[in-house]
Amino acid sequence: MHESWKPFLNSEFNKPYFKELANFLHEQYDKKVIFPKKTQVFRAFTTDLSNVTVVILGQDPYHTPGSAHGLAFSVPDTQPIPPSLVNIYKEIDNEYGSHTNKTGNLKSWQDQGVLLLNNVLTVEAHRAGSHRGHGWETFTEAVIKYLDKTRPHLVFMLWGRDARNKAPLINREKHLVLESPHPSPLSAHSGFFGNGHFKSANAFLKQNHLPEIKW
Repeated sequence: MHESWKPFLNSEFNKPYFKELANFLHEQYDKKVIFPKKTQVFRAFTTDLSNVTVVILGQDPYHTPGSAHGLAFSVPDTQPIPPSLVNIYKEIDNEYGSHTNKTGNLKSWQDQGVLLLNNVLTVEAHRAGSHRGHGWETFTEAVIKYLDKTRPHLVFMLWGRDARNKAPLINREKHLVLESPHPSPLSAHSGFFGNGHFKSANAFLKQNHLPEIKW
């Protein structure tokens, strides 16, 4: 994790709820196949906090082998682009005519200050949503509250019900909150396509004299 996150993370790690979550995870990793790898669970927090301008909040990691690597919606360069990310790229193409990434790896977004965070940071293989209700939601709620208080002029992209439940935590007079259905093929046609989030985000960043994201 980046040094800038350590005060916050160390504080959360010492709370009772997180100790219970840690015990659950130790047991899960010992007995089952869990994604992402232990070393990648907090990869989103390698993003320098002082550089964060956009927060994309998803649901939980990809549950198929080789896909999840600690950044929401992202996969390693060698993996096929997942359907949700295909739809994300389609929306960017609708807004801008093209997108910058040629693979499913979104590290280039992270490097520009996009925090790619899931609502739940781990999952059992082939069991979507299997780690819900064990403490991750409390943790990511704390993350959103911390970002809301400590960073100016953030863009929050909340995709899907789990992410949108975090909207009341955010001060809309200070930040831009963009909500839509999840980009999954099951819901993308219900309002993700055509949401205009990527241009809206850049317009807000430009208005606040912050670098636009090269999507």
